[in-house]
Amino acid sequence: MKTETLRASWKRPATYRVTLPKVVLAIYLLLAILASVIAPQNPYDPLQIFAWEASSLPGTVSGGGYLYLLGTDGLGRDILSTVFYGLRISLFVAVTSTVLAALIGMSLGVIAAYLGRWADALIMRVVDLQLSLPTMLVALIAIVTLGPGVDRIILALVIVQWAAYARVTRGVAMSEANKAYLDAARLLRLPPLRIIFRHLLPNSIAPAITLIPIELGHAVALEATLSFLGLGVPIDKPSLGSAVANGFQYLMTGQYWISLFPGLALFGLIASINFVGEDVRRRFDPRSL
Repeated sequence: MKTETLRASWKRPATYRVTLPKVVLAIYLLLAILASVIAPQNPYDPLQIFAWEASSLPGTVSGGGYLYLLGTDGLGRDILSTVFYGLRISLFVAVTSTVLAALIGMSLGVIAAYLGRWADALIMRVVDLQLSLPTMLVALIAIVTLGPGVDRIILALVIVQWAAYARVTRGVAMSEANKAYLDAARLLRLPPLRIIFRHLLPNSIAPAITLIPIELGHAVALEATLSFLGLGVPIDKPSLGSAVANGFQYLMTGQYWISLFPGLALFGLIASINFVGEDVRRRFDPRSL
């Protein structure tokens, strides 16, 4: 009786819970989406920036009566507005690159498993080569080769991320490739592409789904690192990484707030994504039951 009850509890789907990381991540998403509406100023519009109010302390009231809640940077830009706009760029780059990498990686994984032979050997040798190299090294080589720009850094992050999805999906697809439903599809002489993407892929992507939130946090961190090094998004398109970099030169003069608040926002974003990702992994990974 106890054994039957335990087995039933394994099959029972986990109830949805509202947790602090989910609430924080939802707030971040809303701030990014509504940045142009709720931000006090556009920090990259010269007409809204007052150079004489540069490096104002947090809580300073401007001559026009405006409150700089988090202070201003060395050019007079409102730090709070910079954080809101930086969230938009950072999340756009991370989400876009993660989705594209997942689609490409999972597709190549099932193609390798289904075709086998030379296709499997070629794809998996490329995967093994990329995963054997440090992630940051691959990202630096890609972004230096492609050049600066939002679209270029998205492509660089896709190059970094796709291999992990391909390896995980290929492993599951190998076990699915010899099952009865695929044998029936072959007997019906369905086109190989239809078998791969209509039948094999949907039954092989569940473990790879658990990688998406983890790789999303990884993409945010990578973009911030590249932008901090001056290799990420252009200076006229703010991200949290470039906002931290803008204040780095002022740390020695005691103007800590220029880097501190964008850095805290970046830390909170990555932490909330990782906590939500762990919850997703527990819900989709059968080994965690």
